[in-house]
Amino acid sequence: MSRWYRRRLSLPLFQVSLFQQPARTPEEVAAGQPLAITPDDVLSFDEAEWYARAYRPGAPQLTVRAVLTGSVLGFFLSFTNVYIGLKTGWFLGVNLTACILSYAVGSSLHKAGALKSPMSILETNCAVSTASSAGYATGTMVVAAFPAMLLLSVTASNPGGTQQSWVVVALWIFFLGVLGTTLAIPMKRSMINRDKLRFPSGTAAAVTLHGLYSRGGEALLKARALFLTAGLSALVPLLKDLDIRKVGVDPQTGAAVRGALVPGASNVFDWIAKVWPSLTERMSTAGPPSIHPGGRPFALSDYQMKLDHGPALLFAGMLIGLRITAWMMIGGLVLVAFVAPPALDGEWQSAASDVARAATAPGTAWREIGIWIGAPLLVASGLVSLAAQWRTMVRAVAGMLPGKNRASAVDEDIEVPAKWFAMGIIGSGLGIVLLAWRYFEIPLHYGVLAIAMTFVLALVACRTTGESDITPGGALGQVMQLTYGMLIPQNATANLQTAAISSGASHAAADLLNDLKSGYLLGANPRRQFLAQAMGVVTGTIASTLAYFILVPSAIALSGTATHPPAFPAVAAQQWKAVAEVFKLGIGNLHPMSQHAIAWGASIGAVLALAEVLVPRTHRRWIPSPTGLGLGFMLPFFYPLAMFLGAAVAAIATMVNKRWAERYLVPIAAGGIAGESIVGVLVQALNNVFLH
Repeated sequence: MSRWYRRRLSLPLFQVSLFQQPARTPEEVAAGQPLAITPDDVLSFDEAEWYARAYRPGAPQLTVRAVLTGSVLGFFLSFTNVYIGLKTGWFLGVNLTACILSYAVGSSLHKAGALKSPMSILETNCAVSTASSAGYATGTMVVAAFPAMLLLSVTASNPGGTQQSWVVVALWIFFLGVLGTTLAIPMKRSMINRDKLRFPSGTAAAVTLHGLYSRGGEALLKARALFLTAGLSALVPLLKDLDIRKVGVDPQTGAAVRGALVPGASNVFDWIAKVWPSLTERMSTAGPPSIHPGGRPFALSDYQMKLDHGPALLFAGMLIGLRITAWMMIGGLVLVAFVAPPALDGEWQSAASDVARAATAPGTAWREIGIWIGAPLLVASGLVSLAAQWRTMVRAVAGMLPGKNRASAVDEDIEVPAKWFAMGIIGSGLGIVLLAWRYFEIPLHYGVLAIAMTFVLALVACRTTGESDITPGGALGQVMQLTYGMLIPQNATANLQTAAISSGASHAAADLLNDLKSGYLLGANPRRQFLAQAMGVVTGTIASTLAYFILVPSAIALSGTATHPPAFPAVAAQQWKAVAEVFKLGIGNLHPMSQHAIAWGASIGAVLALAEVLVPRTHRRWIPSPTGLGLGFMLPFFYPLAMFLGAAVAAIATMVNKRWAERYLVPIAAGGIAGESIVGVLVQALNNVFLH
């Protein structure tokens, strides 16, 4: 093995050494330090100048230790994103977190003697690519499409639904990750080398790494803050989620009923009804007396108006920001105060069922009626925002026309060759089409059409990411849902999984381009960075699949029960499920209140999206956030409340000490999310396997 490593395995097929040796001599270590020019300077270089002044062919990059570091970090970051994605519907970028952690881990291992030489800046950048691919590019399917499929399989006789095989889930994630990574190959030269799109997250990662290697002491302080917050946050799931305490006995089975040491939330708002009864009288008396718990009026806590005890939502709010979280809370308040009470009252006699109500209990109103406002609002705002970027779409397609990506000497030496693109498309495309046909009821020709559409949609997604740092994966998924809703209207599974193809591949492609942008600014070899990204897909597939089946053993984890809120509301899944149901059932078969809610939600979303497009940027902050408002209707109220409190803390910290906040808020928030998320996954595994 050592002989193989010393020779650096050379693969004729790829025409590139797979792994390099780390630096061994002081001269080689010095060659791995940052360039004298900054990433901001490199932004203005054309290809020839970049090749002459920025490219660093001799610096170690794709080493075993870099890939192992990125794989381990990416494994846990994937757990974090699946956990927070199922909780909030938000999939957080991990580039900056991976930068801090990769540098800190490499520096610590070198100081401890585990590494003979420090990791070069390009090795750390390579580790970040692997970690980012594993933590971000592979998890979107298990927070949207697969949970939505699970919810659609729920019946009265099978309240837990039917899970897809883990083998199918893993293969689907893997092939979509490979497809997205491969799709980015022909886009790289047009968007990064020639058009010089900024790709803000990739640029920020390059600037961060350059700064870490220039000011290592500050980097270690950030890492220390991240690990400290993670350690404190990790204690919380052990107290509020680990069902270690016996609380009773099931009268039907005689089995022990277990609970955690402390409750997951507090009913801190119920006092309002006692001191101000006129404010809550309508809410407490809504619905027929038969649905009131124990014959008593509803309390505010019955509407999920509680204070969550978990820190992950607070820290997520710090990253999401005050505007979006404030409108999330407003949407939640409108739901519980003005939408849920009439939904509990309104009876409807349909041809297909007995008397029905738009909501059966205040605690489930968010998924019974709130989703029919929030999902159309998000879909309409996403599609209008996407249509408003028609110039971006035109530029994306024009950039791929023949002759725009002419080969050069630079291209022949270091760019990812066209045959890799062909191999990746054929291999991943064949796997996707066959899986879609065998397990998701998608005819072969429609599977091929989905991949062809995905190439065009991914072009738009990557161009948009490069210009604005926003990947419209959700909106592009809805384009596919609308398309296949018309092509195969009764097939909800096909509707969901074709959307997963475009959304998952678009996120993976945009993630690779962000990483390639970072490498471009630091002088990295794009072929080696592509290989690092591809290796991360394998790690991310394993981690995402494992996390999903641990956290979601059945649909009850997503929908909750009449007495307990869901552990993971899975907002993205609820949104995709609602669109699929409309095509499957038809709007006319929904409750009349749900039909009106769809109309109102879609109208509000379209108007707000247009306002964001037309109003000058300086005044845009005063426009209600359609994203925040839509999510507020689709989450139990304590979720928006917790995230708003976290965003408020971040805003106050920024006002008090902006310099401190810019340095430490991101690592503190990332650590807080990671601590609860990673331990939360382990706690759920203990609960499901050993304690229940």
